[in-house]
Amino acid sequence: MAAARLPGALQAGMMGATGQFVPVVHGALPWIQAFRAWLVALIKLLVWAALFKAGAALADEQDESALSLADQTPTAAAHASNWRTFVEGAYGGATLPDGNQEQQNHRSSFDLLYDKSLAAGWRAVFADRLDMNWPAQVSDQNSINTIKDAYLSWQEQANRIFDLGRINVHNGVAIGYNPTDYFRSGAVRSIVSVDPASLKENRQGSVMLRGQTLWAGGSITALYSPKLADQASNDGFNPDWGATNHQNRWLVAVSQKFSAGISPEFLVYKENDLPVQLGFNLTGLVSDSMVAYVEWSGGSSPSLLSQALSQLALPHTDDVAFRNRLSSGLTYTTANKMSLTAELEYGGGGLDQAGWDALARGSPLIYEQYRNSLQIAQEAPTKRAVFFYGLWQDALINHLDLSALERIDAVDYSRMSWLEARYHLDRAEFALQWQRNSGQRVSDFGAAPQLQSWQVVLRYYF
Repeated sequence: MAAARLPGALQAGMMGATGQFVPVVHGALPWIQAFRAWLVALIKLLVWAALFKAGAALADEQDESALSLADQTPTAAAHASNWRTFVEGAYGGATLPDGNQEQQNHRSSFDLLYDKSLAAGWRAVFADRLDMNWPAQVSDQNSINTIKDAYLSWQEQANRIFDLGRINVHNGVAIGYNPTDYFRSGAVRSIVSVDPASLKENRQGSVMLRGQTLWAGGSITALYSPKLADQASNDGFNPDWGATNHQNRWLVAVSQKFSAGISPEFLVYKENDLPVQLGFNLTGLVSDSMVAYVEWSGGSSPSLLSQALSQLALPHTDDVAFRNRLSSGLTYTTANKMSLTAELEYGGGGLDQAGWDALARGSPLIYEQYRNSLQIAQEAPTKRAVFFYGLWQDALINHLDLSALERIDAVDYSRMSWLEARYHLDRAEFALQWQRNSGQRVSDFGAAPQLQSWQVVLRYYF
């Protein structure tokens, strides 16, 4: 089943907990040995990235030399690199729910982006991330490779573009939960942070053909994503077509800016196993410092519990009905670069109080399967949640960013808290992250594999 491919860190339960950035650890290494192994891996990764960057620079230099021979003009335009690469190392620990046992973990990552114009109207994009975790995050796979983007783009006209390949598409205007982000299911392979922006960026794209036409203040986008495999793969270096392309899907999105403060978008989405789903996004200026947004998706579908049980061929109720999914919030920005967001979230396919309590008292197998399937889909197990997010740029001193996140399950009142301090240099970033899950043992966040976790992160750009 697809649930077997989930990182242990995803066993917390709700969509927002798709981000236990500390993986489940069974039999942690002594911290000295773990730190030594992490340091050796990071050094190897730095050498690898340096060699890779040198090769890319040489290729760019050869391209420039060829162009200079073809055009012997006395002036030379500044050249922006087609590559963006960085290495990242993280070391941290976690406290288990019993509050006694401590665990250590470490990670080394290599991230690259290649974006180059090949000829007039043609462009190639490739984005990839390799995460090496100790202990392993998925099954016995220490290394997990994620192909985020790999596509060819053709600009037929100034206002018309076609893309073909693997594309990380994410729709929606909400911050914490995106009902219209239809291509998120199965996309996350490796968790490095619970920050919603990280979860959207560091995931694999779906193979598709996409076309877009632009006009003044608006656009229409249509895409088709075919079925390529039946099920997901646990192999860390497998392209994992079955996770993102296990059925035929299509999407049409139309947007139009009506004024400086009103920008709606309408979506129609269809996949093999569900009737047509409708979507709507709207942002509007409440004042010079406040933005309101609403994101909605609705359509006939079974409950999330029925979908989970059908994956195991277990008896389940045929409860297809029209279900609404909604996320609405306000973002307030201050003059000193502080941004505060409050968001209300509703998932019509999730469980209410009675259903969630009954599930917790029932079969452990069904309870586990339900949670696992929702982690793959990045959906909430219950119907209602509250989300708060804050970002303060240049906080207290220049180049220091502070971020905070609080997600509360409004059905069982469990919660997940996350803090990050990140300091930026020209080519490097240093971050300290802390996370805590609280609630009853079988609640949304109380069932997380770690009670509390922390990690320090170092990132270097080439």
